[in-house]
Amino acid sequence: MEYYELLGLSKNASPQEIKKAYRKLALKYHPDKNQGDKAAEEKFKEISEAYAVLSDPNKKKQYDTYGSTGFHQRYSQEDIFRNFNLDDILNQFGFGGRSGGGGSFRMNTGGGGGHSFFNQGAPGGGCGSCHPPAKGHDLTYQISVTLEDVLHGTEKSIALRHNGSSQNVSVKIPQGIEAGKKLRLKEKGGQAPPGGISGDLYLKVDIAAHDRFVRDGDNLILEQKIPFSQACLGAKVEVETLDGKKFMVNVPAGIQGDAKLRLKGHGLPGGPLSGRGDLYVKFGVEIPKELDEEQQKIIEKLQDIGL
Repeated sequence: MEYYELLGLSKNASPQEIKKAYRKLALKYHPDKNQGDKAAEEKFKEISEAYAVLSDPNKKKQYDTYGSTGFHQRYSQEDIFRNFNLDDILNQFGFGGRSGGGGSFRMNTGGGGGHSFFNQGAPGGGCGSCHPPAKGHDLTYQISVTLEDVLHGTEKSIALRHNGSSQNVSVKIPQGIEAGKKLRLKEKGGQAPPGGISGDLYLKVDIAAHDRFVRDGDNLILEQKIPFSQACLGAKVEVETLDGKKFMVNVPAGIQGDAKLRLKGHGLPGGPLSGRGDLYVKFGVEIPKELDEEQQKIIEKLQDIGL
């Protein structure tokens, strides 16, 4: 479901244009004006969901950043309709919602105040006893991804086992995903009672440790060992980024252990449409475990003169 297309808008539409487009479509597809028309009722649900997102600056920003698929992996229906009062919106447009005169539909909300169902009711008032279909239990699994997956984005196939059966599902890992985030797969959770709908599956993301890089937000930190002589005298050192690019960097003479050199734009993306953070290279002195005879003598001489 592409929200801008539903409302007939471009992605740079202003808040006023979004409101105007929704009002026009709401007047057209409102259930009171389309009694018994299931297609119009479904269309009204869709445009109301689109308006619930695009009229909220924070949700709109997330939608614009991650796109339709990425947004719906992060936001449930309950999240989408949280703090969105459809009755107030419709009253502003000149016709009632649940309590509007002659209104023949209502919006039922789940326990979190946000899951949206529009139901046909008796003329003259809402359907006071309507309930959403029974839903199966939501399930949560943990999924491990690499820093390379975070950098490029990927698609993974996961084998699910519950209620004695197994199922393979695919999930898209968006660029810039953070540890602890949950990806939602609609109706891939627990089975529902007869006549109901399956629960949702939430995949909680864990970022696997990397053997070279440490993540710090959108930045990466690389600890690179160099010989004592290079730390003292300075040198050109080759550095390889997470995506395999190689750069020669200048290590200044006398570099200290807490010093870091920055490679701008070679960290991780903040999201599918965001720029990348930076790569910080920390240089540490490599201490040899063993010395040959000549090296031993040179080190002893350095010790004698205070180095």
